[in-house]
Amino acid sequence: MVMADTESCSSRAVDFAPSQRRKQREKIEVYNEVLCRLRDLNIEESTFPAFEDELWAHFSRLPTRYALDVNVERAEDVLMHKRLLSKARDPAGRPAIQVRLVQLRSAMDGSQVESVQMKFAGKADAQCSDYPNKKRVHPPPAFGTSSDLEFVHNAKRVVKDMEVMFSAKPIHYRLMHEITISTNDKPKLLAQLTSLLSELGLNIREAHAFSTTDGYSLDVFVVDGWALEDTEQLRNVLVKEISKVELSSVRSHAINHVRELEKTGNKLNSSHVNMPGSGNDVWEIDTSLLKYESKLASCSYGDLYKGTFYGQDVAIKVLRMEHLNENLRREFTQEVNIMRKIQHKNVVQFFGACATPPNLCIVTEFMSGGSIYDLLHKQKSGFKLPLLLKLAIDVSEGMSYLHQNGIMHRDLKAANLLMDENGVVKIADFGVARVQAQPGVMTAETGTYRWMAPEVIEHKPYDHKADVFSFGVVLWEMLTGKLPYENLTPLQAAVGVVQKGLRPVIPQHTRPKFVELLERCWQQDPSLRPEFSEITNLLEDLASR
Repeated sequence: MVMADTESCSSRAVDFAPSQRRKQREKIEVYNEVLCRLRDLNIEESTFPAFEDELWAHFSRLPTRYALDVNVERAEDVLMHKRLLSKARDPAGRPAIQVRLVQLRSAMDGSQVESVQMKFAGKADAQCSDYPNKKRVHPPPAFGTSSDLEFVHNAKRVVKDMEVMFSAKPIHYRLMHEITISTNDKPKLLAQLTSLLSELGLNIREAHAFSTTDGYSLDVFVVDGWALEDTEQLRNVLVKEISKVELSSVRSHAINHVRELEKTGNKLNSSHVNMPGSGNDVWEIDTSLLKYESKLASCSYGDLYKGTFYGQDVAIKVLRMEHLNENLRREFTQEVNIMRKIQHKNVVQFFGACATPPNLCIVTEFMSGGSIYDLLHKQKSGFKLPLLLKLAIDVSEGMSYLHQNGIMHRDLKAANLLMDENGVVKIADFGVARVQAQPGVMTAETGTYRWMAPEVIEHKPYDHKADVFSFGVVLWEMLTGKLPYENLTPLQAAVGVVQKGLRPVIPQHTRPKFVELLERCWQQDPSLRPEFSEITNLLEDLASR
């Protein structure tokens, strides 16, 4: 455990990139506070030798937003989340669900309900006299509010105290149900859960959605609309209904996969799947649920925004209708169709899209670490080899997954590789990606010249090995921190690659095995380039030395 200015219960050394240090420091502080709180409460689990590492692993699996939402006054809730995620690993334990009553406050004038942190005499805070003073106030959490019926026994005193604290407006309190769900993560999950809760007659007052780094979800909803005395019945109904949704999803995926195999002779090859015309598909998003915060970028076709969807940070790609043409519409459709099918820890997660003009948009997870390109050019140098290999393995594993599912990216470059707050790299921008029909049928010149394989530039038939060539250029980018062929125009670079076999100059003193990998990736003959599964093994071998 790490404490910056106070005596700590234990020690944990963590090294983060400069741009992430502030958020990671806050995460560590919350981790420390939770650990101290659990030990002050004499929680038996917290005395086990491996507990510190297990607790840190729990926080590390989840985004930093999770730590900032934790209410350390109820640190036991972290153990509940940890247990639910552990239970979700077992297929027999999914979905793992906890339902309880929580108290929320609202102003008497009917303004928006919001959760509050309540303290009661004789509870946990009385046992933490030597607990480090907190220097910040956490945002009101969707979980961690006082649970069960503590409120009923203390309401009169609490109301009086809170009226003094919030004298501007009288406060009253409501009991609601808090639902915490952990299961396999998938792109459609949030939309499915919110739709299910709505069908059960529940009104969602708060929602927090978290994805773990290893493919599980932790979703927390505060709802009303269910009889307070029937908490256990609500849980039983949710277990039954969510299990149905998961089974239906598995069956649907299996049926669709079989149909594809029947059509293609054991090869996934549909390059275009018509998107449903109705608004009932679970990937379709109601744009009124999106909240826009800031514009991240603009280009000829539209704008990219940071926003929120049910409380979760998201990136929203919006197409401008005045620039909408048949090509752009086709690219939008193809991008949505591909992203709906894929789920991997090294591919940016798809939350949904709106396909109804004039609100064409694609919603994905927000990658707070920015692009590898931005990071390289901000520090004006390449990455040191250990970090380079870690990032490259992430990319290689993501690309291996895509190729195994018959998907070619076709525009692989550092600008399309994004990092989350934990430094995990994810592949983004599937606007020109395609599902490969059969080897050699692609001829369109697609991508960016400086990273483009020679067979693509020449309009020759090409396959997934074109992505391997681009990956070799990406490795060189990360090694040097430079723009490929920076002294040439894009067209000059393309002509040089084709006619002269031009390749970026590899710096002297580069490890021979890494040089060998680069040269294999950008072989002129695609058949001589390695598969990404082999590339991953080679990178892992280099990293272990």
